[in-house]
Amino acid sequence: MQWSMSIRRPGRAQVRHAVVLGVVWLLVTAGASLAIFLGSSRTVVVASHETTVRPTLTGQIELHTGPLLPDLRVPSGSTFGADLTLGKTQSRTLDELVRRYAFIATQPEGQIARVRAAGIDMAVDALLLGALVGAVPVAMWLLLGAARRQELLADARRPVGLVGVGALLVALVVGTVPWLTSRGAGQPDREWSSLQEYVGDDITLPQELDSVQVRTDLTSDGSQRLLASAISTYRSSKTWYAAAEAAASELELRTPEPDETVAILVSDRHDNIGMDPVARAIADAAGATWVFDAGDDTSAGEQWEAFSLDSLDAAFDGYDKVAVTGNHDHGSFVGDHLGDLGWARPEASTVDGPGGSVVWGIDDPRSSGLGNWRDEPGLSFADTVTLVADEVCAEDQRVNTLLVHDAALGSEALRRGCADLVIGGHLHVQVGPTNEVGDNGLDGWRYTTGTTGGAAYALAVGSKLRRQAEVSLITYRDGRPVGIQPVVLRTDGRFEVRDYVPLTYAEPPADPEADQVSDAPTPDGPASGDAARPTPSGPAPATSRP
Repeated sequence: MQWSMSIRRPGRAQVRHAVVLGVVWLLVTAGASLAIFLGSSRTVVVASHETTVRPTLTGQIELHTGPLLPDLRVPSGSTFGADLTLGKTQSRTLDELVRRYAFIATQPEGQIARVRAAGIDMAVDALLLGALVGAVPVAMWLLLGAARRQELLADARRPVGLVGVGALLVALVVGTVPWLTSRGAGQPDREWSSLQEYVGDDITLPQELDSVQVRTDLTSDGSQRLLASAISTYRSSKTWYAAAEAAASELELRTPEPDETVAILVSDRHDNIGMDPVARAIADAAGATWVFDAGDDTSAGEQWEAFSLDSLDAAFDGYDKVAVTGNHDHGSFVGDHLGDLGWARPEASTVDGPGGSVVWGIDDPRSSGLGNWRDEPGLSFADTVTLVADEVCAEDQRVNTLLVHDAALGSEALRRGCADLVIGGHLHVQVGPTNEVGDNGLDGWRYTTGTTGGAAYALAVGSKLRRQAEVSLITYRDGRPVGIQPVVLRTDGRFEVRDYVPLTYAEPPADPEADQVSDAPTPDGPASGDAARPTPSGPAPATSRP
């Protein structure tokens, strides 16, 4: 018996029908997505404020600062723009707030990235919802069928049907137009002038501010003086840190060998975003590809300080990043925000490190708790030092870098010989590197870097450094840290490149009693002499753990 099968191909009418439905879906999706997008908003932290971001089609980025300062705008460079309405913030005086604006404006990349991410998020949501809206008429058309569509079309041609269709269109217009235009309700047309016209000819603006415009209504001489002060802060800060960045790129630093990997260590920035591009320039000059953050990026761990975290992340774009939080990064915001930005967060655990090394880290217990022990009452710092050592020494692999905010937190782990290098900050001055031989005979090192933000106490924001700033370059080879080179920027703008300090690891001394034991294998396992000798690259022996 011969079987035959014929496949029925769709006719031209069916193809045209499918194409028409596809075009309808695309048109409705595009229109609905645009309407939803323009009606969207997101609340993010921008310029130390809780800021409402709304997309527009003005081609301008418009900043609504509130009743005391003039609104500002700059071209977005595209058809789309954004309205940014600043909400609450924490500042003791208006003058302090304006100086903060000026300082943030010197390193705007982090804030731009935050607004751009909010816009992309709104656009994606609008497209997904618009696609669902576009599918509604197509689905209804298919579900009704040809016969029912003919009946409805005939009804629509009658007077009653025409009235119903008209009422539906009016309802759509009445419901949609106010929704899209409600943001501008009650706001009269306002005139814009250039920033140069606003501050007057007595002040010469930096060239990069030529495109900034100011809304001129309801402004006062006081607002003009504040803005002039902000421009002065902007100019001095931009000039000072730009000069430092340029000088950093020309520093003569140790060049890593082909088999080496370099990480830069920053700590105690305390909101000084001016140092971020300087630190990046030093890292690039040294051939670094990793960044360690030992905490105290903020002064209080508040959400308004997100600008500092965004700036650090933007400055080290493309690097591998690992971070812990410090005692001033109170609460969970700082760590969570860095995690959201893509930083590795070793919370009482290990993560991959430079050159195949193992990094163990934890947040400072004095602000954020200590892993699973944070709920245990009455734990002193000394108690947590012991708990950290217990965890580090229990790892299956030897910990090559123990990243903490205060290097004292790793002192017991070093005493037991369970880590190659403990690094931190907290003291705002450099200490070490110092060699410490563990009880098991294995070498370890302790190192504290100085404040990267040039912070005096918990304050670092200013048009130039309050005190000297420091970053440290750590070189890795074969999975171990093998050298440290500190780099200091002084308050006079000059750099001090300190000597590269090699980190060496001697083999542990042999056990005299073990030498007297036969090396011949036994039925129970390897030679007892081999089992008694730990190697530097392996885990600490069990006898070193309490």
